[in-house]
Amino acid sequence: MSARLFLGLFGLVAMPFGIICFVNPGFLDPFAGVAATSTTGTVELRAMYGGMQMAFGVLAFLGAFRPAFTHTALLATAILCAGLGSSRLLGAIAASEVSSYTRGGLVFELGSTAIAALLLRRAQCEDSK
Repeated sequence: MSARLFLGLFGLVAMPFGIICFVNPGFLDPFAGVAATSTTGTVELRAMYGGMQMAFGVLAFLGAFRPAFTHTALLATAILCAGLGSSRLLGAIAASEVSSYTRGGLVFELGSTAIAALLLRRAQCEDSK
């Protein structure tokens, strides 16, 4: 898989998810049990699940469509998904529970980390030739 294809696909997942979470911050409640209990909570959901995911999508699309941003987008994706996935895994271990939502998040985040890291490594090997 090419780096630009991976980033394009990543953007196609992150951007709509972010838009949905921003427009409807209650979207995650039935799937993940994440719900706001105050106006501040609603703002937080919009910022973290809406804004952050949309920004992730923009970065991925920049890397997909502008080769000058591909390396930076891959690196950011690898680091951020590693942070999300490892924190999700540690949280699940601490809670002694892995829901289907958590399992899906782990597969997506740790899988994205692995793919981005492999693509970065491949690019580094090609550059050193």
